[in-house]
Amino acid sequence: MAEATSDYPGDELTLFAEAKRWKRYLASLLHPYLGQRVLEVGAGLGANTRALCSDAIKRWVCLEPDRQMAESLEQAIVDRTLPGACEVRWGGIDSTPPGDSFDTVLYIDVLEHILDDAGELEQARKKLDEGGHLVVVAPAHDWLMTPFDERIGHHRRYSRRSLAAAVPGGFDRVSLRYIDSVGLIASLANRLLLRQSMPTPSQIATWDRLLVPLSRGLADPLLVGQLGKSVMGVWSRSSSATGPLSG
Repeated sequence: MAEATSDYPGDELTLFAEAKRWKRYLASLLHPYLGQRVLEVGAGLGANTRALCSDAIKRWVCLEPDRQMAESLEQAIVDRTLPGACEVRWGGIDSTPPGDSFDTVLYIDVLEHILDDAGELEQARKKLDEGGHLVVVAPAHDWLMTPFDERIGHHRRYSRRSLAAAVPGGFDRVSLRYIDSVGLIASLANRLLLRQSMPTPSQIATWDRLLVPLSRGLADPLLVGQLGKSVMGVWSRSSSATGPLSG
């Protein structure tokens, strides 16, 4: 692996790893944009990888800047609890080989941890083949910032406008929407009333069991992406963009 360092605590990853309904909802939204070669930036404990990496995927690179998490991902591949298409690279996106290119570059609850988000997405553009997809899922609305965000290293939350502003030229927008509209109520309650630095396992379980199905089956389709606690953006690398090798 390439040399890398990370001070990311990752406290929330274990909590959210068991949010099965949320992972299935994300998978239903993201699968249309997953090609056969995927770069997942910030793979963490591999929970999203397990939910998204299907048999149709030929290559899935789990990019992880935290060494301990990267080693855990490698062990999961050995133990066959991650799909065989997976491989692990320790580092950031600049640690991938210059000639490496992908059909999809994926950020799930990762971009908000990166100080220079626009610079990061410019690097992601260089890794995509023409027509490949940049996919970002991130927490929405700066006005929902809580001690929880600060504890886990969020530099920001995004509106649709601010997320679009971070995406460099050379992309065509495919989709930009809010998701989990019912979950927004729980986030707002924490912001105004609880002000917790970390949700409890029972709170995560309640959100996943009760609120996520309401968002998926009722509220999100009715609101057509106009409201939610997360924002999801998909962009396609345009034919006019500079190729991955020349940057």
